[in-house]
Amino acid sequence: MASRLRKVVPLLIGVSLVFPAAASEERFQGLFDMAARKSALRDANMKQVRSACLSVPYNAKVLAAEPIKALKSTEGYGSDNSAEDFSWTVMALASAGLGGDRDAESRLGKLLLKWSKAEAFLQTEEGYDPYYALKRLLLPVIVAYGVVEPRWSDEERALARQWIDTLVRRIDARFDREVDRNNHRILADSVLALWGATIGDQALVSQGIARFELVLEEMRPDGTLPLEARRGARALWYQRQTLSSLVVIAEAARGQGQDLYSRETEDGRSFATLLGALLNGLQSPLLVAAYASENHIPGPEKDFRLLDRSFLDQRGHNRHYMAWAEAAQMRGADLSYQRLAGLFDRELRSERPLIDDFIGGNATCFWWQP
Repeated sequence: MASRLRKVVPLLIGVSLVFPAAASEERFQGLFDMAARKSALRDANMKQVRSACLSVPYNAKVLAAEPIKALKSTEGYGSDNSAEDFSWTVMALASAGLGGDRDAESRLGKLLLKWSKAEAFLQTEEGYDPYYALKRLLLPVIVAYGVVEPRWSDEERALARQWIDTLVRRIDARFDREVDRNNHRILADSVLALWGATIGDQALVSQGIARFELVLEEMRPDGTLPLEARRGARALWYQRQTLSSLVVIAEAARGQGQDLYSRETEDGRSFATLLGALLNGLQSPLLVAAYASENHIPGPEKDFRLLDRSFLDQRGHNRHYMAWAEAAQMRGADLSYQRLAGLFDRELRSERPLIDDFIGGNATCFWWQP
């Protein structure tokens, strides 16, 4: 059984489900306690983790590159990746700054201020495809803001904050399509929750928490998600995508005193149930085959029986889609978390540092506890 603070039962008020909060003892702003992490990384026992923070290479040409004015719609499957080098550089410098590299922290601050002054991405085309790319890069930008913001002047802080805030508010958009309910929307609410936790906007944090609770309500008893499990060969891919965004929301909520990992529906469904569905599908693909056979927007592979497991491997630009597991594996004691820890040891540990835009950067640097 899960180690929980208490049994959480939703109360029905009108037509809305309200979940009483499970408390977290931690208090911090952003994705994690940056001041505490910086301090911890100076300890001799954290040498290996500090190395994972400091050893991420990046292309220095990005520092001199012209800011990107807009992200655009793309042909076919996928979204605009023109900002990938910028995003990677932000993640690399942010983790180095956490690890104590003052020069990297200075370069990061200058980079963010340069792109803020240029109003980068503010001309992004309105649409769910370019907005998806914008949501993805905003997560590492927000984390990076938290790394450098304490050293900025009030004027510098206000400049960057206004830039980021404008972009965050923009991606809180509806399109009267399925993307208003699937992983696109969950990603958007993870951005809102993280920015809200960073600047102290409780309305944004609450919006993320509400999305987390809605996902718990919408999952099937076996933990699969109706809108994602039907995605053919990418059924597990999008289950994993949802988990990544939920981890961002849950980690941001932890700093605000709420433990979403222990949150349950009335019949006991929780984050662990969602996690178990991913692990079950990886072990026994037939468990998701009936749903995947719908083959709804499946991606490059059209045979639903050939489930895409490529997220277990490092992808382009050294990113890893399972980076969220660095945090999630530490947040519970029941079987699903134990199985995730086992998967981590078998498949992921050797690929550290685990870095991904969808979790805000270098997750190994953020959470690894040797």
